[in-house]
Amino acid sequence: MPKELVNVYHCDVCKKSFSQKGNLTTHKRIHTGEKPFCCDVCICGKSFSRTYSLNIHKYIHTGDKQYHCDICGKSFYGNQHLISHKRVHTGEKPFHCDVCNKSFSRNYELTTHKRIHSGKKPYVCDTCGKSFTRNYDLTSHRNIHTGEKPYYCDICGKLFSRNIEVISHKRIHTGEKPYQCDICGESFSQRNTLTGHKRIHTGEKPYHCDICGKSFSIGKTLTRHKLIHTGEKPFHCLTCGKLFSRNDNLTTHKCIHTGEKPI
Repeated sequence: MPKELVNVYHCDVCKKSFSQKGNLTTHKRIHTGEKPFCCDVCICGKSFSRTYSLNIHKYIHTGDKQYHCDICGKSFYGNQHLISHKRVHTGEKPFHCDVCNKSFSRNYELTTHKRIHSGKKPYVCDTCGKSFTRNYDLTSHRNIHTGEKPYYCDICGKLFSRNIEVISHKRIHTGEKPYQCDICGESFSQRNTLTGHKRIHTGEKPYHCDICGKSFSIGKTLTRHKLIHTGEKPFHCLTCGKLFSRNDNLTTHKCIHTGEKPI
């Protein structure tokens, strides 16, 4: 019998291919910015490009974390998040870069990593024109313009513009350091801190300044470095209007107004 033909659907913007038409439709929303699925809880109104993302988001309102890690007991809103989390314990990295052979535990990390090689930044801020490799980074960046901080720590009440900042911040209270270097054994509270640390051992500096050519081991350091060339100060104090080139400098400055001792 002849082999059954498989339909392939191509994105007419970036030429990426999909085996299912529905996946292509969802993918195209990256380019259009369309978010047809809206949260109807309270007055939230937040929108999403996928029903899966909306359903996961709604757990923020209910507090329901149905999926539990049987190794450390940590709970998650979605099963896919639990599967990804377990790779922290197993060390499994099933997704491989075909350019440099680097491996990742999650597929989206591989997709984002590949943009280091291609230089592609498909997500553009419609306020200032700044480009990003991840849609998540663009969404978080927009909070700089709006001043919105929708996430808060339920221990101390501190507000944050990104949920991942809350997760990282809470480790100040718990002392948790789940990410361990398999070379020297040092532990870290954040995954990206571990990634940057490992480059001390490897000497890798994948982030290059396109103005002066200087290289950096951490993307955030490159971003800060570029402000030397541009003079940009994107972080502003909502109380007195003072501008800063770094968010941590703004955070320290705010203590002048609040009387709070910086952490």
